[in-house]
Parts: sequence; C-alpha cells; structure tokens
Amino acid sequence: MDAQQYDEARDRRRRNAIIAAVIAGLILIWLGYHFRNYPERRAAHRFFAALERQDIEGAFGTWQQDTVWKQHQDKHSKYSYGDFYQDWGPAGEWGPIKSYTIDCSYSSSSGVIVQVTVNHRTERAYVWVDKSDKTLHFSPNEIDCGNWWGWLTE
Repeated sequence: MDAQQYDEARDRRRRNAIIAAVIAGLILIWLGYHFRNYPERRAAHRFFAALERQDIEGAFGTWQQDTVWKQHQDKHSKYSYGDFYQDWGPAGEWGPIKSYTIDCSYSSSSGVIVQVTVNHRTERAYVWVDKSDKTLHFSPNEIDCGNWWGWLTE
C-alpha cells in the first residue's frame, strides 16, 4: 500500500551502468592479455632498433642483456661477438637492417617467440626472449600470426 512507484529512468540507468561495467571489464581483460608480452616485445624492439642504427655492439649488448659486455667478453664465449657479427652484421643472413616491424608474439612457460618482418622480406625473423632475464636467442620454433584471430588473441 505504501510501495514506491516504479521508476523506469532509475532502472534504465542501473542497467546501462551494469552493461558499461561489463564492457569495460572485458576491454581491460583483453588489454591485459594482449599486452602480456610487452616487456619481451620491447626487448626485441630495442635489439632490432640497434641493428637498424648499425649499432652492432649495442645490439649484442641487448642480445646478451649486458651493456658492459666488453669488460668481460669471456662470459659470452658460448655465443661470442664474432659469431653474433656473422649472424646479424651487414654480411649476415638479413643483410643491413634498414627497417623492421614487430608482427606478433607467442608466450610459453619460460619465454616468448617474437616474429619480426625485416626489410619488408616475406621471410620472417624469429627471436626467443627469455622471460626471466630478457636475453635473446634464436627461436626454436616459428609462429604464424597472419589472421585477425591471431592478432586479436596474440
């Protein structure tokens, strides 16, 4: 008998607020998932940017995650600067790197595979970035990120 009168505007505002909160939550979840490999992709970006600048020594420092690698070269005897220069220098497989784009990445338990387009070539470069220390390595596998679903979920 003393019941409140139904307020259609209040109900509509409440429904709209719930819908907006759900949509915002889904977008935040997607952004978190989409950028989960950001630190590893950034390490790959720093590496290829150094190669693009023809800073082979800086690129080697990024590869090893050791900016003062010249002070203790024996620490990197497993993959020395000479080997690195043969692989990534101007006479290496990719030649002088003039441009690159980070295409996509795929995360596994201990690292991230990053696919990179170098010098607009159809063949892609794949680097493995270790999650723990951000060192780079040659990737044991290749990934395919050529469709919209891969981009959406990558």
